[in-house]
Amino acid sequence: MFGYVVANSDELKVKEWKEYQAFYCGLCQSLRKRHGIKGQITLNYDCVFIAILLTGLYEPKTSESKKFCALHPTSKRTVLNNEMLDYVSDIDIMLAYHNLKDGWQDEKNVLKWLSYKTLESDYKRMNQTYSRQEKAIETYMIELNKVQDREDENLDAAANLTGKMMGELLVYKEDEWASYLRKIGFYLGKFIYLMDAYDDLEDDCKKGQYNVWKFYKEQVDFEEKCEQILTHMMAACAKEFEKLPILLDLEILRNILYSGIWNKFDNIKKHVEKPQVMEKL
Repeated sequence: MFGYVVANSDELKVKEWKEYQAFYCGLCQSLRKRHGIKGQITLNYDCVFIAILLTGLYEPKTSESKKFCALHPTSKRTVLNNEMLDYVSDIDIMLAYHNLKDGWQDEKNVLKWLSYKTLESDYKRMNQTYSRQEKAIETYMIELNKVQDREDENLDAAANLTGKMMGELLVYKEDEWASYLRKIGFYLGKFIYLMDAYDDLEDDCKKGQYNVWKFYKEQVDFEEKCEQILTHMMAACAKEFEKLPILLDLEILRNILYSGIWNKFDNIKKHVEKPQVMEKL
């Protein structure tokens, strides 16, 4: 479900792009340090955004180093390290565990069973440290399955669940910024869910799987209505984001929220088969 909250590399300055990649490499290294090579496989850009956001808000002590990696063996990569990257790497593992476990229960895919089992010990260790976040993820997975089982046509039914879960993950600690972070996470989570459903609509319809957009896809101007709803989600998210006193890497964060996510939407839109709809006479 993740991979939609990314930067628009074409609109970032060279220095900003290098900083963005340094966060990505930093999260990758944190996953390896804390959870082994298996942890690195769960890496995604949505979590990179969270790490940059929390780093910009709390400005923790951040170290920088140069390291080789298997994907880039010819040159060293700049790697950042701080407590926010460590926090996000732990949350990433918890999300991956639940997603893989849910995938195994739905599809009985042996590879997903093996994958979630390899993360089980790490997950059990994490849920003792982050009981609030673990409860949010577990509740989300249970309630989401209920929405899917009853084939709920309400766009907010599953999207709100995703938003509430994401809001809890963005809250690093209960302080004066917690309410803002919960709201940012809520609208961002709703956006991610609805974007993912939009992306998967054609495949889900062919497979007969639940997708909330399938109840609306025959409507006139379906794509335009989807875009309006997604725009509303991100406008609300951005409004809350701008209330935070962030100066560090501000342009990268704005690039992601105002441009990067729409790059992804435009790419998806190009591959969507527009339904042939007959106007009512």
